[in-house]
Amino acid sequence: MHNCPLRISLAALLLVAMLVTLANPSIASEPAINELTAIDVLLLPDPTMIERAKAANARLRENNPQGFALDATHHPHITLLQSYVRTRDLDAVYTEVERVLNREQPAGWELEATGYYYLNFDNMGLAGIVIHPTPQLLRLQQAIIEVVEPYTEPDGTAAAYVTTPEHPGINEPTLKYVNAFVAERSGKNFNPHVTVGVGSLDFAQKMKAAPFDKFKFKVAGAAVFHLGDNGTAQKQLWAWKVHTKQPAP
Repeated sequence: MHNCPLRISLAALLLVAMLVTLANPSIASEPAINELTAIDVLLLPDPTMIERAKAANARLRENNPQGFALDATHHPHITLLQSYVRTRDLDAVYTEVERVLNREQPAGWELEATGYYYLNFDNMGLAGIVIHPTPQLLRLQQAIIEVVEPYTEPDGTAAAYVTTPEHPGINEPTLKYVNAFVAERSGKNFNPHVTVGVGSLDFAQKMKAAPFDKFKFKVAGAAVFHLGDNGTAQKQLWAWKVHTKQPAP
């Protein structure tokens, strides 16, 4: 019977802790200190590019019906940086990215699409429309990499990504691609593109080899997305509020 007061005290402590958590929901939802999020800092293209990307996606899905569609969870985009960042630092990442975008003002930049390319992802062709890497794009990418770097960590796992019942897993090429992005796909290795879908390797090769009508389009905006399988932009985390610079007095 002498344990009764102790049991009452423990129950009281648990009740107090529960009430504090209910009063402060952020305590319960605060990310773990080592939790990572796979992000894509990206540019959003105008309707001209979106229309061409969706047309290419339709061709790829005829070849591979299991491939993803460009829809609300697979946004056409131009990646500047993919990386694993500490989830608790996401707000700081948004602030730094916004500062760079406000300085560089990419909205309205005219870019040129020059052809198709593809990568071998799990023995399938992950295809995209290639964009000419202008000095502006290279400068913007480097600036974004520099401001996000303090918040990054290596070796993210599938837990850092968005998954769905339809796509519950993250393939190994995606994990490696994001982990090696800065080392292998920035600066002189930057290959700006809009990913358009997945087809057989043979079909993707034929798309790349076929004549391509170059076209120009413009940047419509910028955002940070949570990545899904195959490096798709699955969930918007933050969007840049596009505004124009005020003329100097």
